[in-house]
Amino acid sequence: MSRVLITAGASGIGRAMAHAFDRSGYEVWVSDVDAAAVAALPSHWHAHMCDAVDEAGVAELITRAGPLDVLCANAGIAGPTAQVEDVDLAAWRACVSVNLEGAFLAAKHALPAMKAAGQGTVIFTSSTAGIYGYPNRAPYAAAKWAIIGLMKTVAMEAGPFGVRANAICPGAVEGPRMEGVLAREAAAKGMSRDQVYAGYAAGTSMRSFVEAEDIADMALFLASDAARRVSGQVIAVDGHTENPDPKL
Repeated sequence: MSRVLITAGASGIGRAMAHAFDRSGYEVWVSDVDAAAVAALPSHWHAHMCDAVDEAGVAELITRAGPLDVLCANAGIAGPTAQVEDVDLAAWRACVSVNLEGAFLAAKHALPAMKAAGQGTVIFTSSTAGIYGYPNRAPYAAAKWAIIGLMKTVAMEAGPFGVRANAICPGAVEGPRMEGVLAREAAAKGMSRDQVYAGYAAGTSMRSFVEAEDIADMALFLASDAARRVSGQVIAVDGHTENPDPKL
């Protein structure tokens, strides 16, 4: 049975990924820092509390899981909403740490066994903010851009060993995290939540948000034999972002 580990897999995009891989017959391993969410996961999943930036914890979990067929480096936080000159350094560091260092540590400790096995897939969760930049979200955008550089480097280094790496760039995803972003931006811009929501939707050619399941479906494709020659790619699942500065 193929084995997948999804970081931050107890809710949102990560949980949707876990369900998708489960339905496809994978042995599912999930890590998260939310104890209540971890406790609520299906009993047949291997669910563990683990901070994405705790290197010892990450190394122990990946060793316990054994050789992985798929790693979904998905952990991330939204970070502060502010103009660059108003961003607190501690908030910057916290955002970059979880989003970028978390992805790095997961890949660092999963890759040796994948290389030794001569196969494996690493799927990084970036963002359309990592393609276009993002007003008022500098630390988040910077980290998500950096994930793309990390992914491409992993693809180059691990490709000769039969290991692939790709990055999925979600757009605005329905769910609690995006609701928090909408609330903060509404407050910062003196707008209503619905006005900000409409601005995001209007910035895509499909005039809509995406669902976590849309991201999960792409992850499942990238892990499949149908994508056996797809590596080093940045793939947006966002309804086609036309305007990276959401506004009416």
